[in-house]
Amino acid sequence: MTPRPLSPVWQRLWHRFAEVERDAFLEGARFFARFQPAIFSWGLVTGVAMSKSALTVPEAIGMSLLVYAGSAQLAVLPLFAAGMPIWTVLLTSAVVNLRFVIFSAALQPHFSYLPLWRRTVLGFFNGDLHFVYFMQRYTEPGYAPGKEGYFWGMALFNCVTWQVSSIIGILLASLFPDSWGLALAGMMALIPVMVSTINSRSTLLAVAVSSVLALLCFDLPYRLGLVVAVIGAIAAGMASDEMAARATLRGIRARKSAQPQAGDQT
Repeated sequence: MTPRPLSPVWQRLWHRFAEVERDAFLEGARFFARFQPAIFSWGLVTGVAMSKSALTVPEAIGMSLLVYAGSAQLAVLPLFAAGMPIWTVLLTSAVVNLRFVIFSAALQPHFSYLPLWRRTVLGFFNGDLHFVYFMQRYTEPGYAPGKEGYFWGMALFNCVTWQVSSIIGILLASLFPDSWGLALAGMMALIPVMVSTINSRSTLLAVAVSSVLALLCFDLPYRLGLVVAVIGAIAAGMASDEMAARATLRGIRARKSAQPQAGDQT
């Protein structure tokens, strides 16, 4: 009897996961696919910027793979060019990425049941855009079938697109003259994607506050303006949600107090 050939490793690994997680993974990947042109353009811009800085091609590729944070990568390039000490580079990248501490705190209730190493890996692959859409889809904390799979579907799709576009930008940077204004093109591509995440008044207020703060604090060192804008956006969103909740509670109380009066009239 001829033995059955072994299936590929990736296929055996894929089927180790529950079917509900596999289906959710594909759903997350399909949902996030619509944003890939914007992610690709921003990754390309970051790759070109790294290649045209003081970094060599291997250093730029290594930075893209290990750091995987576009804003931090762009923030430290002038520091490399100026020959600043490594502690300054590390401090700057840490400050720029402080927002991910807030993101991680928001994700913790959703994945607290996972072991530490899995939460650490999940945190590395977290990103701004798919974090927003994940939180919009899953409002209740705790375990839910398919929740982890949906997150990984978006996260891995985003990571692959980013790394491919960034490495293309690094390798082909000489083909893109500075006069093309790629940085502006990358930001313009991201704006419609970010606007699509505004689905409530609290989100709109958070965007407005963060935009104003980012402009006012643009000249702060170490990209601290980004941190201030993120903190301001969170505070504005929380305040708006609190006011909306109080208004809803007042409306409920007003309706309850009006019911007996209507009964007395009858």
